[in-house]
Amino acid sequence: MEILKVENLCKSYGAGETKVTALDNVSFSAQKGEFISVVGPSGSGKSTLLHIIAGVDKPTSGKLIVDGKEVLQKSQEELAIYRRRQVGLIYQFYNLIPVLNAEENIVLPLKLDGQKINQARVNELIDALGLTDRRKHLPKQLSGGQQQRVSIGRAIINAPALVAADEPTGNLDNQNGREIIELLKYSNKKYNQTLIVVTHDEELALQADRIIRLQDGKILSDEKLK
Repeated sequence: MEILKVENLCKSYGAGETKVTALDNVSFSAQKGEFISVVGPSGSGKSTLLHIIAGVDKPTSGKLIVDGKEVLQKSQEELAIYRRRQVGLIYQFYNLIPVLNAEENIVLPLKLDGQKINQARVNELIDALGLTDRRKHLPKQLSGGQQQRVSIGRAIINAPALVAADEPTGNLDNQNGREIIELLKYSNKKYNQTLIVVTHDEELALQADRIIRLQDGKILSDEKLK
């Protein structure tokens, strides 16, 4: 089942001689439960594409259709709901709330959305993330790998249709990076979420079902691996 459709996305900054084109008519679709890695050199438009899909940036033109509905025509309030309920975003540098402990950071999207917290699901997720003995620790008391685990938990606690990860292993050593890859694959399979990962990590990229290569804001290739 098609969950995501990107149609002729363009994104440019500036005008005239200073105009920079970040995305140039990018089009592709993704199926429910598919794991896609997006690779390419710095400045190729990878993060811009991811942030548009996640609803935190808007393109200059084009369409973004998620679960059959156009996202870019939504009001600011509707976009906020989309970001809370339909997409989970994982950053390279975690972006955790420093005064909240690990569990509080994970359940924050539920609280912001006014949802009742299912403690059994929270406990199951925290256990799967390997954070049971760290759930009451503040971010500053956690290692980089543990903070990224919290970030993943926050992104998937709402069971969103899409999980978008921007260089999720880029700030980690090899061992922690491999563990994060396994957690992302676990979430992808267990919850049948569509996972789109921007990465320079070749090991992570090759774990995907499909690799999209960007260059100069255009899709250079779109290759199925599995």
